[in-house]
Amino acid sequence: MLSRMTDAPVKQQTTTGFYGMAIASFAIALGSVGIALLYMDVDVWIRAFMAIAVLYLTTSAITLSKVVRDRQEAEQIVSRVDQARMEKILAEHDPFRTS
Repeated sequence: MLSRMTDAPVKQQTTTGFYGMAIASFAIALGSVGIALLYMDVDVWIRAFMAIAVLYLTTSAITLSKVVRDRQEAEQIVSRVDQARMEKILAEHDPFRTS
């Protein structure tokens, strides 16, 4: 009998430190831009425009990261289903059986 090797992907989990660093980095970057907007020597409407642009960029980046993650997860699921089908076909195949 053939031995089957399954390549079960290891579930990747982020550590608490990495998660905290990502949140801190995001907060520092957004805070820095906010402070820069407050101290910028321009008219109020230009500050407002820049603030809205920063918010739009931030929400777009979050949405993009979610879409990329969702697509990657969907590809992994399809790959696992295809692998399971192939393993079933190989398990049922008997090259010495005559029909």
